[in-house]
Amino acid sequence: MKFNIVLPDVSNVTNGDIDISVFEKFGNVISYPMSKVHELEDRLECADIILCNKTLLNEETLKKADNLKYIGLFSTGYNNVDLDYINKKNIVVSNAAGYSTNSVAAHTFGLILNFYNKINAYDNFVKMGKWKESLTFTNFDYPMYELDGKTIGIVGFGSIGRKVAKISASFDMNILVYSRNKENVEKNIEKYFGYYENISYASLDEIKKEADIITFHCPLNEDSEKMINKEFLSSCKKKPFIVNTARGGLVNENDLYFALNEGIIKGAALDVIDTEPMLKDCILCNAKNITITPHVAWAPIETRKRLVDIVADNLKAFLEGNPVNVVNR
Repeated sequence: MKFNIVLPDVSNVTNGDIDISVFEKFGNVISYPMSKVHELEDRLECADIILCNKTLLNEETLKKADNLKYIGLFSTGYNNVDLDYINKKNIVVSNAAGYSTNSVAAHTFGLILNFYNKINAYDNFVKMGKWKESLTFTNFDYPMYELDGKTIGIVGFGSIGRKVAKISASFDMNILVYSRNKENVEKNIEKYFGYYENISYASLDEIKKEADIITFHCPLNEDSEKMINKEFLSSCKKKPFIVNTARGGLVNENDLYFALNEGIIKGAALDVIDTEPMLKDCILCNAKNITITPHVAWAPIETRKRLVDIVADNLKAFLEGNPVNVVNR
């Protein structure tokens, strides 16, 4: 049987810089750079298999897709899929976990180092010609600080959180870790960080009290939605630097804007925001001491190649009758 494999948002995975022809060996591939919601009903009608990144998949967009059997996600998160509806239709959904651990952790520390070492500020200083005008060989206009001895609070201790902790340890930082499952955190600390004494489980209240940096690596759910809000930020004792490379929905953007402009926190760095692409009137563009990157932490070429390989392996396993990485068993 020749399956119809529909890729409705290819541009979310490649702009031509990586090869996705591997899927052609599994069936008849129909791909679109991007699909608007009102286009999905017709574009997905013929699909036996859908491979997508952020495309909205629910009763409305899939109501004509009577032959749909499998959804393969170019992502770890699956909040774009209405699992209640999908389960009623007995459709298998597989995600791609773990493909971006190294890249997201590296990007997280890139944002931290940019803030602490003022890399962007000093780059602009040079490009504006100010070094040429300097009377000294160096410049102290933008205060820099060492990471050694600083306390980092890590919210979420999956593979990315653990990798961030590992990098933090290489800078001799004090590491506080929070996740809802304290026992699991303590087991992972013992398993992966038995060599490092300055890491421990901490409650959110303890992190808010002690942390110089707070970085978020937790899923978006009912408990975490808008957790970075006025109450959270105003109760942080050390005016920390906030980093979010997880999900934009973790942040109340109005509250973060207020905290930045009022000096309640030192600064923030985001790779994700609530609405993507960014709205023209996004309030965070006018906030002080903020760095925003356009959801690229996961996107190095090697990372996306790995992602394509995982999605292809997931599809192969499904077609062989042994689906893996299933999120809706």
